[in-house]
Amino acid sequence: MLAIRKFKSLSCLVGLSLIISSASYAETSQSSSSTPLTHQEVRSAIQLNLEQNMYSLPPRIQGHYGLRMYRMTGDEKYTNAALIDLITITERQNYFACNIDKPKFIEQQADNAISVLGKGPRAKARKKALQPFPEFIFYSDILLRYSSRIDELGFMGPCHEQMVKALKAYDLKPALTDPKMIKSWAAQLINYAYWAEQLDVGSYVEDYKKAFIAAYPDDKDSELDKKQFQNKLYGMTHFIFAASGYYQKEVSAKEFKWILDYFDNNIDRILKDATDDIISEVGISFYLTGMRDHPVIKKTQNHIAASFNPEYQLIPSPRGNPDMVMGEHRNVLAMMLLDWPETLHQGPYLAETKATKKYLPVQVTPKKLEKK
Repeated sequence: MLAIRKFKSLSCLVGLSLIISSASYAETSQSSSSTPLTHQEVRSAIQLNLEQNMYSLPPRIQGHYGLRMYRMTGDEKYTNAALIDLITITERQNYFACNIDKPKFIEQQADNAISVLGKGPRAKARKKALQPFPEFIFYSDILLRYSSRIDELGFMGPCHEQMVKALKAYDLKPALTDPKMIKSWAAQLINYAYWAEQLDVGSYVEDYKKAFIAAYPDDKDSELDKKQFQNKLYGMTHFIFAASGYYQKEVSAKEFKWILDYFDNNIDRILKDATDDIISEVGISFYLTGMRDHPVIKKTQNHIAASFNPEYQLIPSPRGNPDMVMGEHRNVLAMMLLDWPETLHQGPYLAETKATKKYLPVQVTPKKLEKK
C-alpha cells in the first residue's frame, strides 16, 4: 500500500492511519452517510483508493495520473509515473516515426488505427468521418500524440527530425475543419491543433476555432441531442486545457470569454445532460482562466461530490461501473476540481528531476528548456 505524503489536500485525513484499508475506510464513510462528505473528504478518499491500486493500472493510466498530480502538487513522488509513460511512448515513437519512409507503412498503420476504434455508434461515426482523410489518424493520433508528450517532459524522441518533416508535409487543416470530423472528435481535434503548434509543425488553432463555432452555433443548441451537446462541451473545455499545456499554466479569461460565458449561461443543462468527466472539466476551465470565485465552480463541485460512491470510494461511470482503468480520468479530474492548487507546476522535466534523471530511455534527447 502506498504511503500518502502530507500536503494541503490531505488535511482532512489527519488522524487516519495511512495503512488503513480502502474497505474499512468505505465502511467508516457509509456509517456516517447521514452527514454528507466534504469536498476535501471526497477528494482524499478518491486519492487514497487510486494510489493504493496504482500499480495494478496500465502504464498509460499511471502516466496520466502522475502527470496531473505533479502539475497540481509539484511533488516529485509522481515523476516516476511520468517516467513509466515516457519509456512507453518513446518505444512507440521509435517504431512509428522511424519507419515513416517504408513503402505503405503510413497507410497500413492508419488502417490499423481505424480498425481498433470499436463498433459502437461513436466509433462508426468516427470511421465514417475519417473516410476522406484515411491517413489523418496516423499523423494526428499517433505522431502528434506521442511526440507532444515527449516534448512536454523535456525531450526530443527518436527520429525527431524525420517525424517533423513528415508532419510539416501533411496538411491537417482539411480534416480538422471538416464538420463531420468536428462532430465526431471535437476535443481530440483541438488537441491536435495545439500539439502541432507546440511542435512547430503547423498553425491550425484559429482555423479549427472558426470551423468549430460554425459546426456548433449557439443558436442551434436546441437541435443537439445529449451526445452532441456533450461533444460540444468536451471540445470547448479542451480549447482551454490545450492552451494551458494541460494544467501547466493559467490562460487568458478574455481570450476564452466565449467559452466561459457559454458555460455560465448553460450550466443548468450542463449539470443535467453532461457526464461527470465533462462537468469537472467545465469547473476546471474557470480555475485555469483565473476565475476562482466564479459560481459555476461551486455548482460543479457540489455535483461532483454528490456523485461520489462510498462503497467504491470513487465516482463510477454513468452506468455505475466502478472499473478503475476506465474511471481514472473521471476521478483525477474530480480530485483536481475539488482541490485546485494556488500554483500550477510545469513539467515534470525528467532530465532535471533527481528521482528520474538516471533512468531515462536512451532514445530521448533533453531539450534546452525555456521555462515560463
